[in-house]
Amino acid sequence: MLLSVGRWCARRPKRTVAAWLLLLIALGAALGAFGKITTEAVTIPGSDSQAARDASEAFDDAASGRQPVVLYAPADAEPLTAAGQRKAVEEAARAVAEVDHVVAVTTPYEPAGGGLGADGRTGRLTVELDVTGRDITPGTTRSITDAAAPATRAGIEVTPGGDLAAAADKGSTGHSEIIGLAAAFVILAVGFGSLVAAGVPLLTGVVGLAVSLCAIGLAGHLMDMPSSGTTIAAMIGLGVGIDYTLFCLTRFRELRAAGLSPEDAAARTTAGSGKAVVFAGSAVIAALAGLALGGLPLLHALALAPGVAVLVAMAATLTLLPAVLSLLGRRLTPKVRATGATSEASKTDDRERPAGWGRIAASVASRPWRFLIAALALIGVLAAPAAQLTFGQLDAGDKAAGTASRIAYDRLADAFGPGANGPLQVVSTLPAPVSGPKDAQVTDVTAALRATPGVASVGPAQLSADGAHVRWQVTPTTAPADPATTALVRELRNETLPEATAGTGQVTHVGGATAAQADLNDRLTRRMPLVVGFVLAVAALLLLVAFRSLVVAVTAALMNLVAVAASYGVLTAVFQWGWGASLIGLEGPVQIPGYVPLLMFAVLFGLSMDYEVFLLSAVRAAYLRDGDNRRAVVAGLAGTGRIITSAALIMVSVFLGYLLSDDPVVKMFGIGLATAVALDATVVRGVLVPSTMVLLGRANWWLPARLDRLLPHLAIEDDGDDDAPAPAAPAGGTALTGTRGSS
Repeated sequence: MLLSVGRWCARRPKRTVAAWLLLLIALGAALGAFGKITTEAVTIPGSDSQAARDASEAFDDAASGRQPVVLYAPADAEPLTAAGQRKAVEEAARAVAEVDHVVAVTTPYEPAGGGLGADGRTGRLTVELDVTGRDITPGTTRSITDAAAPATRAGIEVTPGGDLAAAADKGSTGHSEIIGLAAAFVILAVGFGSLVAAGVPLLTGVVGLAVSLCAIGLAGHLMDMPSSGTTIAAMIGLGVGIDYTLFCLTRFRELRAAGLSPEDAAARTTAGSGKAVVFAGSAVIAALAGLALGGLPLLHALALAPGVAVLVAMAATLTLLPAVLSLLGRRLTPKVRATGATSEASKTDDRERPAGWGRIAASVASRPWRFLIAALALIGVLAAPAAQLTFGQLDAGDKAAGTASRIAYDRLADAFGPGANGPLQVVSTLPAPVSGPKDAQVTDVTAALRATPGVASVGPAQLSADGAHVRWQVTPTTAPADPATTALVRELRNETLPEATAGTGQVTHVGGATAAQADLNDRLTRRMPLVVGFVLAVAALLLLVAFRSLVVAVTAALMNLVAVAASYGVLTAVFQWGWGASLIGLEGPVQIPGYVPLLMFAVLFGLSMDYEVFLLSAVRAAYLRDGDNRRAVVAGLAGTGRIITSAALIMVSVFLGYLLSDDPVVKMFGIGLATAVALDATVVRGVLVPSTMVLLGRANWWLPARLDRLLPHLAIEDDGDDDAPAPAAPAGGTALTGTRGSS
């Protein structure tokens, strides 16, 4: 099938390229018309915070809730308590109330407005909108701050907070993609010695990335899509798109050097290396699908976004790439260097003196125990900090200095205490309606909340229109990301509220963004073993089907854990401990959200399958040819080491480019993924896997007879045309995995 697909696209290259361009234009036009929507809302079915959120629907609130606009009078201006400043603030509030989507504005001088800071220089307008966080755009925020011009003219600094600030701070990661592309171009140009060849992976990678980002942007209209999901998709999609094309382009150049026409070489490349790409890409998508077991819409979105990017990268490699290879075939053919007459004796000497990865492979095979122990020691040192990895949450205080979110956070914390940035919502459903907030059922809970250690203040009780629900806003003494705030949430749920409502029939829940993040981490902690087990099982099953070896499947899946453990260790040391945090633009340690390690696990297991497939298919081809396990391991590593290293270097460059993002979560993925890929392509694939396979010997290829009859024969190393000449491996060991014979 892949041979037919590749040949069809190679015979109709202009039509195929035009179809991709039309798809990109159509999706781009749709995105321009409907817009890209992201949201940081977290829905956790079955959680206490979700129950509080659902119960709050009984109150007649604006869709957006209460969004703060922070007012600050600097030292050279009069305080907000001055008559002139008050007049300017009230005039600004009336102007903001006229902005589209704004339904109500409360000034700091009203009892419900939150008051002023102790120094009289910090206050807030409370703005309610008829749209939710996902529909608050940068334009909405800009209209509100522009309408507050009367306050600005009076010397008052106006800064949006909450979802308004999040919308204003949404930035592009285009500079990260450009850096990654530039690094990839340099690596490819040096590796291929041709600017045209270096441009092909970038072309297909960029087209695939653009198509996937447009599709993901439109998906935000159908489901909650966090902004980090798009960034992660770009990170993964660009990396795998370039890598897949690199593997196929290497095989295409080998086939051209063997004398095949551009059309036949493109078709054979799609049939052989394209099969390995389909297998590797499917492994990534299958691993991401395991996140559905987490039972969280957030994980569904974070899995869908990179899954779409990988799927589009696969499609581009199987259709767009053959067309481009057919069009540029003659310009992509490697030049044959004239070396003069060479004696058979000198050829034999060259083969017996391996260079580069061939020399490394021979060394590992000759001393497998020594290399195995050294590699495990290195991985152990890097993975050790992971033993102290804990799930936490981020808040606006972790944003970059100078952003609206950070300015608003700091000013509210200074004026009202750090807990003002993350108030809790306590919602109670009463057994029978009450007439007012003086009812004993209400006052008892109010008193209990105020007496709880860690509570800075409790707002007045609010009754729903039917009198069956009551709500309190509870301000902690600690910041949202502080573990003490999470501990307060647990104390309220487990001790304070049950004791205050015992025997009354009241059902009470604790909600708010901070409580929701705590519930998210608790849910992830419980579900992580299930997700990890599923991904491990899927990886082992796919490897078993591909290489028909029970031992290879199990050991390879376990080896993948090594790189993941090391990346977790680096993640813990850099972010949770703050080692070198200033070097990547952070001011100190930050908490690691629970979904980051879980999503990293799925992504890394999928990505590591790329290199596993390319290495093991080469080893298996050599073993089937010679029947010598040790020689097959050496030949497989020597033949794929250079191309795998180049591919990993490109992916690492792409990931590290995202360290320029202001978002700590994006930095986490950049550091974690770059570390894991670098270790996977060098220490794991270059040392651990070969040394283990040498030590296991022929046992590597053991498969029970009954299982052998049940498994399908994929023959990943076959390129679909047994009659065509198989190319010889070029000097220096650059044969591509997934090809027949020399692969």
